[in-house]
Amino acid sequence: MSALPPLVFKLAGDADELDQVQALHYRTFVEEIPQHPPNDARRYVDRFHADNVYVIGKLGARVIATLALRGQRPFSLDSKVPSLDSFLPQGHVPVEVRLLAVEREFRRTAVFAALLEHGVRHALGEGFDLGVISGTTRELKLYRHMGFTAFGPLVGTSGAEYQPMYVTLDRFCENARANPALGKIVQPLLERPNELNFLPGPVTPTPAVSAALAAPPISHRSAEFVEHLRDVRARLCRIARARDVQVLVGSASLGNELIAAQLSLAPSRGLVLANGEFGERLVSQSRRARMEFDVLARPWGAPFELAEVARALERVPAFGWLWFVHHETSTGILNPLRELVAMAHERRVRACVDCVSSLGVVDVDLRHVHLASSTSGKGLAAYPGLALVFHDSQPAPEPQRLPGYLDLGHWASHDSVPHTHSSNLVAALSAALHEITPARMARIADHAHWLRAELAGLGFVLPAPERAACPAVTTLIPPRGVSAFELGEDLDRRGFWTSYRSAYLVERGWLQIALIGDPSRTALEKLVRVLGQIVRRRASVASP
Repeated sequence: MSALPPLVFKLAGDADELDQVQALHYRTFVEEIPQHPPNDARRYVDRFHADNVYVIGKLGARVIATLALRGQRPFSLDSKVPSLDSFLPQGHVPVEVRLLAVEREFRRTAVFAALLEHGVRHALGEGFDLGVISGTTRELKLYRHMGFTAFGPLVGTSGAEYQPMYVTLDRFCENARANPALGKIVQPLLERPNELNFLPGPVTPTPAVSAALAAPPISHRSAEFVEHLRDVRARLCRIARARDVQVLVGSASLGNELIAAQLSLAPSRGLVLANGEFGERLVSQSRRARMEFDVLARPWGAPFELAEVARALERVPAFGWLWFVHHETSTGILNPLRELVAMAHERRVRACVDCVSSLGVVDVDLRHVHLASSTSGKGLAAYPGLALVFHDSQPAPEPQRLPGYLDLGHWASHDSVPHTHSSNLVAALSAALHEITPARMARIADHAHWLRAELAGLGFVLPAPERAACPAVTTLIPPRGVSAFELGEDLDRRGFWTSYRSAYLVERGWLQIALIGDPSRTALEKLVRVLGQIVRRRASVASP
């Protein structure tokens, strides 16, 4: 017996899908519910067809369910319910949900709830937060169960009567998650990435990167893989202007552990700069490696003064080391890479840099940098899982002093393949590197400048000053009375992924919007529009 084709929920796009929608509407609203007169074409074309967005459920090529969303006023209900707005809760942006139709054999199944849920998600993502519907009197119990509130008199005709109803879209989501049956439908959708991904990682990969990851794996011992990895390493070095790089299976933290291990081989005093969460992590990693060093700490969000760094470097002897984060992701600060490296080079101090969130998003120049770390899954826009360690000299293996996995010389002496590697992750990184261009960096910078101005206009406080702000991540503090965590949850329900759950963000009441994945201006405009609506409503509720 052949398996059933997959059930997919999407927006109707091509002519065949729209034709099937109109045929389903005819069977439902002409033949089953005598609401409109019959016609020879056996298609019902809604009078608002040009404005409607149709959400459909497809089983293979067959459309089995549909509903229409329309945000333009006047609504259909405006002509049937005088003073419609007087029945609706204030402070919301309504969308009318109409023409809900499900094929007979799929009624009383999860299809109805999943269709409505998908429509709600789309409406939330477009900035609407109140659904207005004329619910058939045959299904009033179901509508109420899903959080709808009835208002006004019945509309329609005898045999085709409807009850005007509304639901706040937040309440619909809350009801869906609390209901065991609906929760199985709703919860997985909350975990799916989409084009509204504003996380610092993982980013939403491009189709070319996803296709490369999905290719059949090859042996990491094959000549083909070793040559492919050499090519990837060469391109990474060209992007970063570095002499060499090792590609390791692991997270970015592994890259920093290798740097700490390498520095511990030649005991010498160093200096760690810290003005955020990730600078403080470098302090912790240096301590774990039992190195001797000083710390120059600045408040989170405060740029380093170069004169202050110069004074701190006076305590570092020649051939000592300086270690700092280029893009301090926690605050959105971009520390001055060229100036700090030049200062260290002039004093014959080895400069080490964490470029985890900057490589691929801004220009990174690793000339005169002793060691630097990065990763495949952030600014380079591939999948997480590969750590990158750049180095300016050929490290020797240290089998008597370091574990193999933390020995940079061990990796270098085996062309980055001393242990099992992932051809899929390397292939995805290779595909992503083709898309790291100056045009992409300029686009992200332009979007970040626009975003910061829009957020300031909405009353958000931005910890990173404009002169030191990195376009990759914008950290924001919500207006008074608005919780960053609750704001992040509100955005989650609307399909926007932002960063707000990390412990250091929760502790400070901060939220982050990342452009690392190069989201479109359209997606950013949606985010800003929705942010404004949420903040205004929450502020109005909080005010006396």
